[in-house]
Amino acid sequence: MSKIDAPDRTSEVVPAATLFAELPDGFSLKRGGVLHGARIAYETHGRLADDGSNAILVFGGFSASAHIASHPGNTSPGWWEEMVGPGKAVDTNRWFVICFNAPGGCFGSTGPASVNPRSGRKYRLDFPEISIEDIAEAARCLVRQLGVRQLSCVIGTSMGGMSALALLHRYPDIARTHINISGAARAATYAIALRSLQRQAILNDPAWRRGQYEHAADVRVGMSQARMLGMLSYRSPEEWQQRFARDRIAAVPAAAAKDEAFAPEFMVEGYLWYKVNGFVGHYDPNCYLYLSRAIDRFDLADETDGDLHCALSQLDLERSLVIGTKTDILFPAWQQAAIVDGLNGGKVPTEILHLDSLRGHDAFLAEFDQFAPPVGRFLASIPTKRPAVSVM
Repeated sequence: MSKIDAPDRTSEVVPAATLFAELPDGFSLKRGGVLHGARIAYETHGRLADDGSNAILVFGGFSASAHIASHPGNTSPGWWEEMVGPGKAVDTNRWFVICFNAPGGCFGSTGPASVNPRSGRKYRLDFPEISIEDIAEAARCLVRQLGVRQLSCVIGTSMGGMSALALLHRYPDIARTHINISGAARAATYAIALRSLQRQAILNDPAWRRGQYEHAADVRVGMSQARMLGMLSYRSPEEWQQRFARDRIAAVPAAAAKDEAFAPEFMVEGYLWYKVNGFVGHYDPNCYLYLSRAIDRFDLADETDGDLHCALSQLDLERSLVIGTKTDILFPAWQQAAIVDGLNGGKVPTEILHLDSLRGHDAFLAEFDQFAPPVGRFLASIPTKRPAVSVM
């Protein structure tokens, strides 16, 4: 493990003061690929107890970096800034919090935008297929390298909820408790369809060049369309209506004004264009393709002959908390209910909360007044004890 400056990789955006852990050479992937010289980008918050008993691992969503919260080395707000820190719901005065960028991503962990150490060139489409299970396996390697024998809690948000379930299923003793937020044990059909359209938008952009573009920003049209489709699924129709109604915009965003006859007219259109400008060029298109496909292909029941209830009932936890929102159309409430049903089948005491929020899937990134109290109460109630097992 080392704290080093990230190399110059034009399609990667690595947050300041990122830490790196090396994956074992010849890291085997679920669908047959192998990674050599691969690494994981991560950051930690708080202090690890002498007996290693206060560690929490957080799996972020599809486009999350390892930068979960500000710290002296990087004072910019993290993606869960309001939830993680001293005195917050995930209280770093008590907990040692680990967050990492999923392999296949473009924020420092090895992925399609990284340089293949064997060829000296970017992997691009030579990168092997990544799976949610591979993300879980990389997390286990990181936890082991940090000297943690057993996690007090694994928290998973969105795609990270899938990764957390994969980790807990593969390694039943790796954690005592679990919080699943807006997650699922397999992708819903509607969500698969949406992500398929997003991938097609990228693939059909002439600038994509079968993955051989020079810079992420080159694929502006395809990535803009993909991001807009994604944003429509992250929030609820009710929120769009409440925020924008049929209000008109005063000025057309420059990026959207190529054809004035059909330029954006409504506020909701202008908002979408405004938001994609902060994303295009900062997220690698090939990484987008790889990780979105990984979400679609994940099914926790792969190793239980398709029986999801059976797969979930095999998780060995002291207890768990499952949270979702009633307006989530990407990871809908019935998917959280299915997780709870399976965990209860395995005699894991589980609380479920379906929160009222207009913000749909992205509520956990915005509605902190609703998410922080139950998360904080759950974590505060975990007794401190020295782990009695080795999960390595």
